[in-house]
Amino acid sequence: MENPLKSVKQPTEIRQAALVEAALRLAAQRSPPDITTGDLAQAVGITQGAVFRHFSSKEAVWLAVLDWTADTLMRRLQAAADAELAKPDKLASLAALQAVFMAHVDFVVAHPGVPRVIFQELQHAQDTALKARVRGLMQRYRRLLMGVLEHANEQRLLAPGTDQEAAAVLFVGAVQGLVMQSLISGEVRAMAQQAPGAFKIYVRGLTLRETP
Repeated sequence: MENPLKSVKQPTEIRQAALVEAALRLAAQRSPPDITTGDLAQAVGITQGAVFRHFSSKEAVWLAVLDWTADTLMRRLQAAADAELAKPDKLASLAALQAVFMAHVDFVVAHPGVPRVIFQELQHAQDTALKARVRGLMQRYRRLLMGVLEHANEQRLLAPGTDQEAAAVLFVGAVQGLVMQSLISGEVRAMAQQAPGAFKIYVRGLTLRETP
């Protein structure tokens, strides 16, 4: 029986999205550099030559993966923060931080290939287009965190003298620590169970308060 994927032509955007999804799925199972365009083609059900009709190179595929990651992750984190900040609660900014923390963890649990792609690229000493994408993502993340932290400071929820820049760095570091440990243990889903306790310790350092 003929493979329907070979007989039905799809718009480039749909094929690109399918290849990005396949790249992330494969990255959750093996080292990203070991994934070939042939692997991607097989996962999507097209020929290897067809991959290059939608992406100019394998690097272009990984750039698209990072673009999708940045847009999707930041949209979810912003939505998580906004939902809490919209509530008439004096501890809303702390709840927003917790919501962002948990939304990030949930994203990694759902897409474990993402941190593998990012960590693999950051091992390279030289600057690359992929590394620039990661920097762009971290800058957007930092702006979001600084906005929430500033809101918390204005509401006098932070301990006096709290270094907000350091607080943002520590926030990201706490998530990355959970991610790294989960990748080492192979138990990515365990992050969701460990995250609340890690965040509780983090927020105590900021405020000497319990989580909202």
